[in-house]
Amino acid sequence: MATDSENAVSTSTMEERGLRKFLRRLTASDSELDAEELQRDAKQCGSMPALTCRRGQVVSLKGRLRTVVYTPRTNLPTLEAELFDGSDLVTLVWLGRRHIAGIEPGRAITAKGRIAVRDGRKVLYNPYYELETPR
Repeated sequence: MATDSENAVSTSTMEERGLRKFLRRLTASDSELDAEELQRDAKQCGSMPALTCRRGQVVSLKGRLRTVVYTPRTNLPTLEAELFDGSDLVTLVWLGRRHIAGIEPGRAITAKGRIAVRDGRKVLYNPYYELETPR
């Protein structure tokens, strides 16, 4: 059994953690808090952090779309979106597409596929995706 002094120490430690967390939330920027929330959501659903993804790995990533751009090319049009999961950006590229319903900035999405690297950036080509319900 825990003694009163051990309980007092654990309670004191928990109060310190709570105070640190409170102060962190007061001093952090909105983008830092948003990134922490995205990382927490991704971890809860079991997806891999984008920061740890490597070329050739099959991954499942959960995050929010930052930008969506249609790139008209001479041979093949592409729709590109930047997925941010709180740790890193991954570019999602759909070849031969001009528009996909629901793929829009600010939308939460889970994307699955094999990581490639193009111009030093992580890319998922024609990923399988699931749109999250808006909050």
